[in-house]
Amino acid sequence: MILTTTELAGPVVVELELRQDERGFFARSFDREQFAAAGLEPVVEQCNVSFNHRAGTLRGMHYQVAPAMEAKLVRCTAGAVLDVVVDVRPGSPTYLRSVAVELSAANRRALYVPPMFAHGYQTLVDGAEVTYQVSEAYTPGTERGLRHDDPLLGLSWPLPVSAISAKDAAWPLLEVAA
Repeated sequence: MILTTTELAGPVVVELELRQDERGFFARSFDREQFAAAGLEPVVEQCNVSFNHRAGTLRGMHYQVAPAMEAKLVRCTAGAVLDVVVDVRPGSPTYLRSVAVELSAANRRALYVPPMFAHGYQTLVDGAEVTYQVSEAYTPGTERGLRHDDPLLGLSWPLPVSAISAKDAAWPLLEVAA
């Protein structure tokens, strides 16, 4: 695996280091020891799959707070998505800044999302499938979210939103500090 930091401290792009021959390739997509050595939380409590029918589908922006803060390792296994994370760590010098990474079946990248980073994505093609390894079980009382279209975040999505859950569309807008 090749771990590449992003402009925000915490999120890391995980690329496969391919070992190729006439059969194709083999690559390690997760290594607990390598994650730990890089200061990343090994993410293995749950594994989830999300399938999306239409391009433009938006899922997110989700995170969990204590006592169930979660890290995620997100990979697109079919199609392509624009994956976005937002720093929601109180007191962070990059609070509310975001980073976006295209994940696709073709580029085989994954994105490590640390605890207290809101996460979401928009599908770029029909039939996109995304897998998540998460470090904590889904805990409804600790779930929080940000609006994908909150003006304070200034997130730029490549396509018009074709589908979004009622819950994701209803997260409250952030308020401007006076």
